[in-house]
Order: sequence, then structure tokens, then C-alpha cells
Amino acid sequence: MEKRKKIIIFSCAGAVLLAGIIVLILTLGKCSAGGDTTLSSADAKRANILRLAADYAAAGEFDRALNLIDGLLIENPDDEDARSLQRAVLSSERGDRNYDQSSGAEALLEAQRRFLEEQRRNNEALASSLQRAGNSPSNNNSLAEMEAVTRMLAAEAEAAATRRAEAAAEEARKKEQEAEMARASREMQEIMRRVNNLVSDGKARLNAGDLNGASQLFNEARSLIPASESHFEAQKLAEMADAYYNFSTKNPNTPAGRDALNNASQTANEGVAKDSSVALSHYVLGRIARDANQNDKAISELREAARLDPNNYLYHHELGRVLFIARRLAEARDSFQAAVKLNQNFEPSWYNLGGTFRALNRQDDALEAYRHAVTIKDDYAVAHREIGRILAAKGDASGAVQAFTKALQYNPNDFNALCELAAAQSQAGNNTEAETLFSRALQMRPNDSQTNYNMALVKLELKKINEAITFAKNAVDTNSTNAIYVYTLGLALEASNANDLAITSYKRAATLDPRYLRPRINLGKLFMLEENYTEAINYLNEAFAVETNNFEVNNNLGAVYAKMNDWANSINHYEKAIAVRSNDPMVHLNLARVYAASNDHQKAQGSYLTVIRLAPNNWDAIYELGMTCVTLGLNTDAKRYLQDLVNRNPNYSGKADAERILRSL
Repeated sequence: MEKRKKIIIFSCAGAVLLAGIIVLILTLGKCSAGGDTTLSSADAKRANILRLAADYAAAGEFDRALNLIDGLLIENPDDEDARSLQRAVLSSERGDRNYDQSSGAEALLEAQRRFLEEQRRNNEALASSLQRAGNSPSNNNSLAEMEAVTRMLAAEAEAAATRRAEAAAEEARKKEQEAEMARASREMQEIMRRVNNLVSDGKARLNAGDLNGASQLFNEARSLIPASESHFEAQKLAEMADAYYNFSTKNPNTPAGRDALNNASQTANEGVAKDSSVALSHYVLGRIARDANQNDKAISELREAARLDPNNYLYHHELGRVLFIARRLAEARDSFQAAVKLNQNFEPSWYNLGGTFRALNRQDDALEAYRHAVTIKDDYAVAHREIGRILAAKGDASGAVQAFTKALQYNPNDFNALCELAAAQSQAGNNTEAETLFSRALQMRPNDSQTNYNMALVKLELKKINEAITFAKNAVDTNSTNAIYVYTLGLALEASNANDLAITSYKRAATLDPRYLRPRINLGKLFMLEENYTEAINYLNEAFAVETNNFEVNNNLGAVYAKMNDWANSINHYEKAIAVRSNDPMVHLNLARVYAASNDHQKAQGSYLTVIRLAPNNWDAIYELGMTCVTLGLNTDAKRYLQDLVNRNPNYSGKADAERILRSL
């Protein structure tokens, strides 16, 4: 009896891992059937039974799952899908009764989630710093340089698309001016032709790098325009300003480039003074202000350009970019949506719309926008990378793998995409592939702390414990203040049975992050194994203070207090755990045992009944319920439960005790 009153310490991470195994098994089953979607009634029934068994197993109701699988195997002993699912459920059930295995698995999953979140934050911070630095990373920061190359490729792709858009806009302006010329007098038509030719020649000089020659031609053109033709003059001034600005962007940080930028600003302002209805002048001024980080002025000018020429998608696009930089996200979204409505084939607007939706936490809309972008431009590497990030966050590991693979196909030096592909492979359970990819990443950047850390996680999954320790140490050596890295080192040390060293790492991780639950939970577990219950409770109470409704914290506090025969506190924490996960039969079983140990047999009876309602084949619960009924003098009920146990499980380890008690009733 004393042995059976022991409190079972467990974690439900095995159910999380099992879900992935079950999905894989069922998917393989569909593949083995040849992908045929037309099922017979028998096949449909079998598929439904497998799915129901999978659902029971994922919920931790292993006995119910196994009963269903047994039925399939009785009908067809060669049903490989049922046999594979049975092995997965049995393996997970054993894990749920073994605290060390399941707790370690849950720890790995949590660490992986935290890594992906931290990497996402670091990527955003890096992108922000590169933008502020004008895409000029430090020469000794290879990761930043690689990311700068990625951003440069994206910028070049956007610039190419923008050049195509501007060329189309130029053609539209020419047609408009030709219509104006047709309405002008013959004498004015001749002047307009001469001015247009001079402006075109000036643009050609700028393209050839001749700023002075271009300025001379532009000045000659201006001198020909009559004062009465202010609108035509404003149009020509806008074109000159636009040409000066484009020259300045091609020759940044040079005397000629700075002179051209000054000319662009001065000429555009003169154009606005002549006639403020010419949208191009405002567009030039808006881009100049944007480049100078004068967001309010840039927004004002670009908004005016879009108002004056509402059908020019490029104006809406550039306005959206500045609004995004200013974190006016809803307005940025509206601008990008206006741009893609006007031109559904302009991929930069789709890409930027995706980024805006992500910032608004509308991930599905972002995914759709990025997919539009790569439909238009299949080699849009950064768009594929963003698709991968969204799919990884949604738990679609296979989709993320495909997207990151595409990103690397078009930009093989994208270090972040390589690391995130490796993480996605690990998320998909392909840890051997992840190991290879992280190895490639470490060849590119051997001292990258995140990559060493993530490699340590993969090595743990592959049971290469000594290698996991090496990579975890590398991560800690390069970033000793990161609590997650220090915790992972402790996890690897614990896996090697170096518990004293693991405790040291866990304590350090807990000190580095006062709100980090996992090291405190693991410390509680290790001290409990050492029967140092005071220390176990201290660390678990620290975790409880951070998150009072955490299932695992309360479950383990219930277990420690039970070890100390502190029934009131044990009951309190088990009840808190049940409030979080009410359909977990093992917690109800633990609570029932504490009630029984504290001589509250009526409550114990109620908890045992809950266990067998949730898990009808939990033989220990049935046996202990029968014993509780004996204690309560409910002999008829005791006979019913104990006889049911003997009849349905003749191999039960406590069968002899059950039969002895039945004979005495």
C-alpha cells in the first residue's frame, strides 16, 4: 500500500511531442495509400479510428487510444499505420510516467520557442540599426555584413522595379505633354519641342556623369520658356529636379552628388512656386526629405504628390514607406494597398504591405502579401525568407523549410535564412538535416552564440550529449549573460548525469533572469531527487511567484509537499494545476493519493472516480478506488471495482492483493 501511495511526478511535454509523431504517422499512412482521396466506408472508418486514437493520445488519454488501436490490430495484425501509432503512444505513455524524460523534452521545446522569438527580435533590431546606419555595417561584424548584403539585394530589386515604374511614369508624362503641345500655337509648339530636346539631352548628360554639361542644357531650356507658360515650366523643372535627384543617389557622398542634391531641392522648390499642381515636384521633395530623415515633411510632400496624381502607384508606394518608418502603420497599410490596387504587378508594394501587416500582427494577411510578391518575382529572396518566418511561427515547419530553401536558392549567403532553415528542419523533426545546416552556418560564423546554442539543442535531440555540452559552452562563452544559453548548458550537463554541474548552471541562469521559470523548475526537480525538499520548494516558489497559474510549477510543488507529508499545501497546488488542465488524469490521480494519505477518503473517492472517467483503463486508479471504498465501508462498490479490475486486466501486478481483498469482503 505504501508503494502505491507514492505521488507520480510527471510532465505533459510527451503529449506535445507525440502530436508531431502522430501527424507524421497519419501523413505517411495517406502517402502509403497512394494519395487516393476516395475512401471506401471501411477505409473511412479505419481513418476515423486512427484520428480519434491520435486525439486521445495527444490529450494524454493513452488507455483509450490503445483500446481503439488494439481493435484495429485484432482485425488486421499487419496494419502498419496502427502498429506505428501504437508504438508512438506506448513510448509517449512511458515518457509521461518518467519525469526526467518528459521534463527534458518540454524544456527543449520551450528553449526552441524562446530561441526563435529571440532571433526574430534580433533580426528586427539588426534591420533597424542598418537602416539608421545607412546600410553601412562595421567591417568586423560579419553577420551584419551578410545581412547588409541581403538588404542590398532587396534594395536593388526594389530599385529596379522603381526604375521600371518611373520609366512608365515618364512615358505617361510625355503623352500628356504631347497633348498639351497639340493644343498650343504653332510657335509655342516649336518652343516646347526645343525645350523638351534640351531637357532630354541634359538627362543623357547626367546618365553619362556630366553634371556641369547637364546643368548648362537645363539652364538653356529654362531660358526659352515664356513667362506665360508657368505650368509647362513647372513640369520641366520637376523633370530636371527628378533627374538631379537620381544622379545624386547614384553618386552618394561625392561632391558632384551633393551638388546634384542641392540642385534637385532648389529646382523642385522653384517648380512648386511656379505651379504647385505638378505632382512630380512634390515627389522629388518628399524623397529628399525622406533621405534626410525629415519624416513629417516627407509625408506631407508625398501625400500631396499622391493627391495630385492619384493614379500613380509609385507615389502611394513611397508614401507608404515613409509612413511605415514613422510607425503610422494603419496609414502605411492604406498607402501600400492603394499602390497594389493601381498596379498588382509591382512586387515591392506587396512586400512592403506584408511587412506592414506583420507589424500590425496580421500574420495571415502578411503571408498573403508576401506570396503575391514572390508570384510576381520568384527570385525575391527576402520575401521568401519572410514567408518562412511566418510559417515557422504558425507551426508549419515543412512550409517554412520550403520557403527558407527558396530564399537560400536566390541568396546563398543569407546567414539568417540558413540558420532559420536549420531551425525549421529541427521543428519538423529533421534533426540530422538541421545538424548539417547549423554546421554550415558555423563555418560561416563559428563564434555566433545563437547558432552554437541552437546546435546544442539539435545535438541534445540526437542524443549526442557530449557534443551538446561543447556547443552549449561555446554559446555561453560568447554570451555569458544570456540566461537561455546558460540554462541549455545545464540541460546538457543534466543529460550527461553531471547533476552538480547542472545545478550550478541552472542557478546561474535563474540569477541572470529572475522571471525565467525553466531553470527554477529543473532545480526543484533535481533537489527533490536529492531529497533536499527545502531547496526544491524555494526554487519552485520563486517560479510560482512569477507565474501562479503555471501547470508544471503547481504540479511539482504538489509533489514536493506530498514528499514532506504537507498534505494541505500539496492539495492546494494540485488543485491549482487541475484548474489549468482539468482533463489530465494523472494530476487527478496524484490529488486522489494525497487526499487518501491525509485521510480525506471521501474526496479521494471523488478524485479516483474522475481519473477513471478520463482514463477508464487506469488500473492503479481502479485498484486504489476499490481500496478507498473498503476504507469507507462501501463494500459493494469495492467489490465492483476490484472485480472489474481482475476481469479486465488479469495480468495486473496487484491482482493477488485485489483477489485477497475480494475474498475478505
